[in-house]
Order: sequence, then C-alpha cells, then structure tokens
Amino acid sequence: MSSSSSIKPADRLDGQPKNHWIEFIALANETKSINLGQNTTQPSPFVLFPGPQGFPDSSPPEHAIKDLIDAAANSGPFMNQYTRAAGHPRLVKVIADMYGQYYGRTIDPMQEVLITIGAYNALYYAFMSHINPGDEVIIIEPSFDSYRPVVQLAGGISKHVPLRPSRADTESTADWRLDKAELEAAFTPKTKAIVVNTPNNPLGKVMTYEELEMVAVLCKKHDILCISDEVYEHMLYDDNKHHRMASCFPWMWERTITTYSAGKIFCATGWRLGWAIAPPHLIRNMTVVHQNCVFTCPTPLQEAVARALELELSRLGSPDCFFNVTASVLDRKRARMEKWLRKANLSPMIPEGGYFMLARIDNIDIDVSSFGDGPRDYRFVRYLMKTQGVATIPCSAFYGPANKDIGEKYIRLCFIKEDETIDAAGRKLVEWSKTLKN
Repeated sequence: MSSSSSIKPADRLDGQPKNHWIEFIALANETKSINLGQNTTQPSPFVLFPGPQGFPDSSPPEHAIKDLIDAAANSGPFMNQYTRAAGHPRLVKVIADMYGQYYGRTIDPMQEVLITIGAYNALYYAFMSHINPGDEVIIIEPSFDSYRPVVQLAGGISKHVPLRPSRADTESTADWRLDKAELEAAFTPKTKAIVVNTPNNPLGKVMTYEELEMVAVLCKKHDILCISDEVYEHMLYDDNKHHRMASCFPWMWERTITTYSAGKIFCATGWRLGWAIAPPHLIRNMTVVHQNCVFTCPTPLQEAVARALELELSRLGSPDCFFNVTASVLDRKRARMEKWLRKANLSPMIPEGGYFMLARIDNIDIDVSSFGDGPRDYRFVRYLMKTQGVATIPCSAFYGPANKDIGEKYIRLCFIKEDETIDAAGRKLVEWSKTLKN
C-alpha cells in the first residue's frame, strides 16, 4: 500500500485559521452540556445551537414543509431533476418581486438574482469571483467567522475595522459604533471590497442609516465593491429598521452584492438555500464560479421556498406574515435570555437584531488558566462546559488577531430556542453564580 505522505495541500490553504468549532462541538457532546453554542446531534433534549452558525430547535412554518413534500412527491418527475443553473424560475421570480418592493426598483429575476447553497455559498462566490491575490478586503468586526478564511483562499488580505462600545458600561448594541477616522485609514490603493453585516452576527447591532452612509461614501470615493450580508433582515426589535445598502444610496446598487438566507427567514437552516441580489455585471461574475462549483441547487427545495415566499409576499406587512411572527417570538425569547443572564450576574449586551446575545465575562473573578489555551474567553467557555455543563461560544473568535482583546470580554449565546432550553441553561448559570465571590 503506497504512502500518501508526499501529497501536500495546496499553498492557498497555508495560514488558514484553526477551526475551533470542531473542538467545542466535541467537548459539548463529551460533557453533555446544555448547548448554548454547539451541535444538535446529541440525544439530550436541551440543545441550543450548533458550532459556529447557531440554528433554531423549532420547525419551519407548516406551509413550507407541506410545500417541500408536495414538490418532491406530487409535482411530476421533472421537479426532481436539474433546474435552471442560476436559479429555479419560480424562485427567482418571487425573490425579484419581493425584493423589488424592498428596494423600490425593478429587479430582473434572470440577470440580478443567483440562487446558492445557503448565504455562505453566496459569500464564497462574491469573494472568489472578485478578489485577486494581493487585493485588500475591509471587514467590519465582530464578523461572521467565514469572511477572513475565504478572503485568504482567494489570495486577498483582510483589513479589520472594529465596532467599539462608546461607553465602558454599555448594555446595548446601539452603543457600538464605527470610528470614521479608523475606517477611512483602512482604505488604501489596494482596497477592492468591504464587508458589511447588518444585523450583525455575533453582536446583534443594526447599522444606522448614517453608519451605512459613512461606508457608502467611502465605497464611491475609492470605487470599491460592497458585500452586504443581510441574512437576519427580518429579526429586528425595539422599532429598529433594516436599511439595505443597495437601495439606500443611489450610487451603491451598481457596486453592491447582497446575500440572503432562506434558512434564516424560514427557520430551516438545514435546507441550505440562499441567494444573492446584485446588478447583472456582478451576478455574471459570481455565476462563473457557481457553474463550475455546484452548478445548480436542489430543485424541490427551490420550488418549496418559492411557494413559501409567494405566500409570505401575499401577506407582507401583516401580523400573520411569518417574518413578523418570528420577530415577535424572538423578542420574547430575547427578554427571557436577558432575565436569566441578569439573575446569574452576567451583564447582557441587548441586541437590536438577530438571535444572538453577548454576555460580559471580564468581571467574573475566576481562574480559568488551566482550561486549555487561547484567549480568556476560549478558556472560560471550556470551563463552563466542563464544570457547569453549559456550552457557549467565545466572542473573540469573531475578530482578527489585532482586535481579539475586544471580543475576549464576552461570550455569545443563542436565544432562537425553545423556552425550556433557555430556562434549563439559565437555572444552571444562576446556581453557578451563587458560588462565585462577591
């Protein structure tokens, strides 16, 4: 039997960040933790979310599940064969109709929409089709942890600009802000793109119109691409409004790729469908990568999502719309999570959007030095799993090397979970807090 030791990985894989989620998933299973941070394959009924992503422990709307069954079983043989490569015609049409209303413009379903395997895949196409070796990409932090690795795979260089709390004692994500001078200083002649995520994962901040305008003006000035990750678009609280980069500013449509997720809006992350909306010249570039990667997405899933979106489009803005129902339910769960964290003396950072909440840990006086390596929040997360049976996620994982000290003060929790799951974890944290020094 021949040895494969001489087969080396491609140079482009050099320097890829270590995937810490594998460790945390294994540790959560090993400790049988109430999982506020890892996968849901363990038999325990108290499972809060998977590795880095975070997902619901409830089902998609009933009508969407029925649509999927009907599409696969009762819609003829061709519904189980390849469909149009760039997107099932029925799906791209309803997306164009719905987002045309949001954007206030006509969207061409055949040239300005691309269906992908989740929004993650759309982000991958955006980077791989536009970033050359040596190009710089500005990433606003904290950020979804896939941005930096994919920029690196494309040969690009990530430049990180953090949101910073404007007050040391803040408990609201509204107080986390971009520093204009710091953002401007990140732009160089090599800058090719900037990534914006609103509502933000993991922070839950909703970017204001003025903050997006700051970014948009610089995009125009330096003639760069904007990649706008808006997968949590409908998960907003306290009368916050979602501003869409591509439609807020007249000059941004031609230079913006926006990514969305069926998994997020329908609580169906396992369906792995997303889409990108952009002008034809940007969609064409992404389609070149798409046709040489997955080529097309699953037909019955696209048909089911199309039918589900058609129903939601017909009741858009009404209390019955699933987007509004989800936001209302999540608002109550957000309050539930906040209540438990306060009882456990863990200062919560109240999010304006999304379904994650940070809890401050730098004021917790415990020695976690024996719980592995990495920043303190990594060790704190291991400590909670091994000693308390509660799994969370270290927030510094969402920062590049230069700004990890900002994230090190926090852990991330997910509240798009059943109430009994949140309560079970909350009770454990409260009992643990009683053992701490005052």
